[in-house]
Amino acid sequence: MIKNNFTIKFLILSIFLINFQTIIFSEIMLLTKCKNLNDSFIKNEYILDFEKSLMTRNYVYDKKTYEKHKITDLSIKKKNVLEKFIYQDNNLILTDKVGYPQFYTQLVFEKNNPIINIKTVINDEESLAKISTCNKVEIFEKES
Repeated sequence: MIKNNFTIKFLILSIFLINFQTIIFSEIMLLTKCKNLNDSFIKNEYILDFEKSLMTRNYVYDKKTYEKHKITDLSIKKKNVLEKFIYQDNNLILTDKVGYPQFYTQLVFEKNNPIINIKTVINDEESLAKISTCNKVEIFEKES
C-alpha cells in the first residue's frame, strides 16, 4: 500500500513538472550610434545580453580611421565584431579584464546611461575615462 501511494504521488508530480512551463525574462541593452572620442565609425554599437553575460560590439571603421590603424596593424579589418563576457558590480556593468594582473583595462557601462567609460588599473591605481557616447540606449525584455 505504501509503495502504491508513493507511485501515485511520483506520477502526479512528474505530470505536473512536465506540463509546467517556466517563463524566463531577461534583458538586453542596446547602445547604438556611439561616437568615440578617438576614432570615427560608420557603425558602432554595443549589445549587452544580461542572460548570457555577454557584450557584443559591432563596428565598422570609416576610411580615415581604418587607414590610420592599418599603418600599425596589418591584421586590422574594416568591419569587426568583438565579444566579451560581462558582469554586474552594484549598478555598474563591467567587461572581463584585458591585460595582466598589474595592468588591465575594462569597459564600464551603466544601465540606461549613454556614456561608455574605460577603467584602467596600473599597480592598484584606478583611472576612469570616457571613451564613447551613444545617441540611443534601448532596453528590451526577452521572454523565453
